[in-house]
Amino acid sequence: MVKILKTKRNFNFYIEDYMEYCKLKGLSIKTMKSYESSLLLFSKYVEEEFQLSKVEEIKLIHAKEYVKFTKERGKYSYVSDDKTVSINNPSIRKDFGKVVSPMTINNYIRNLKVFFTWAVDNKIIKSSPMDKVQFVKVKRKPKDNISDSDFTALIRILDVTKYYEYRDYVVIQLIMDTGMRLGETLSLVIDDIDLDRRAILIPADIAKSKKERYVFFSNTMAGILRRWLQFKDRYINNDILIFPTSRGTKLGIPHFERNFRLYKQRSGLTKNITPHSLRNNFAKRCLMSGMDIYTLSRILGHSSVTVTEKAYLDLTVTDIRKNYQKFSPLENMQKR
Repeated sequence: MVKILKTKRNFNFYIEDYMEYCKLKGLSIKTMKSYESSLLLFSKYVEEEFQLSKVEEIKLIHAKEYVKFTKERGKYSYVSDDKTVSINNPSIRKDFGKVVSPMTINNYIRNLKVFFTWAVDNKIIKSSPMDKVQFVKVKRKPKDNISDSDFTALIRILDVTKYYEYRDYVVIQLIMDTGMRLGETLSLVIDDIDLDRRAILIPADIAKSKKERYVFFSNTMAGILRRWLQFKDRYINNDILIFPTSRGTKLGIPHFERNFRLYKQRSGLTKNITPHSLRNNFAKRCLMSGMDIYTLSRILGHSSVTVTEKAYLDLTVTDIRKNYQKFSPLENMQKR
C-alpha cells in the first residue's frame, strides 16, 4: 500500500476521508450529499480566493468571508464542478440568482462545523475555524395549520379506484394518524406492522435518528390498512413493501411529493401544505389533546425534547385559549 505523505493530503483528500467516515456511520444518502456539496463548495472557494488547499490552513477569517460571500451570491451562481452544473441546470431554474435563504446558509455552516469538529477529533487540526462562526438569524414563519375541513377536502379528491391514488390516500391518512416521516412511511415492509396491536416498528435503518422506535395507529386506521393490503396483494406482485409503485418497486419521496402537490392543487387548497405538514399537525393535535411532550418526542423520534418543543411555537392564541380551558385550576376545582 502506497503511503500518502501528510504534505500531499489536501482539503479534498480529507473530504473523501470524511465521507467514508459518514458512510461507516450509516448516514443517509441525502445527508451525505449535503455534507459533500457544502465541503466541495467551501474547498473551491478558499482555493480560488485565498490559494489555500490544506485543511490546517483554514482560519476563522476565511470561514467568515465564505459566509459573507454565500449571503451575497445568488442561488446556483457558484458551483463546485461541471458535473453539478449538468445535474442542476442552474441557468434554466426560476430561482437562479435569487437570494440564498438563511436556512440554507445555516445548513452550510452546520455541515462545515461538523466536518471541522471531526478534523479536530482526528488530530488533523488543533482547533476548528468554525467554532466562533455564528448561525444566521432566521425569521420563523408559522407553519400552516391543516384544519379538519382542509384534510377532508384533500383526501376526498383522491380517486381510490386508481391504484396509485388509493395508495397515496392511505399514506396521507397514516402519516396524519402516526406522525411518521414520509421517508419512514414509504420504506415500511409487511413485517413492520402489527395490525392486531395497532403498532408499527420503525427499524433503525430507516429512522432518521438511526434508532428504532414504535408508533401507534387508531382502530379506524387499522381498518384502512387492512383493506389496502388486501387490495394491493390482488394487483401488485410485491408481498414485502406496503406502499410499492404499480410496478412493484419502492416509491420514492420526490415521486410522492409531486403527487401530493397535484392533489393539493385539485382540492383547491391554497395553504403551504406538504407531506411534512401532516407530521407537524399530528404533533400539534397531540399537544392540544393533552399528550405530554416526552411521550410525543418519543413517538416523533426526535433526538431531544428541545426539538419537540418547537411544535409549541405554532400554537395560535385561539389554540392556547381552548387548551387552557381543560386545565383551568378553578374550573377543575368546581368539578370535584
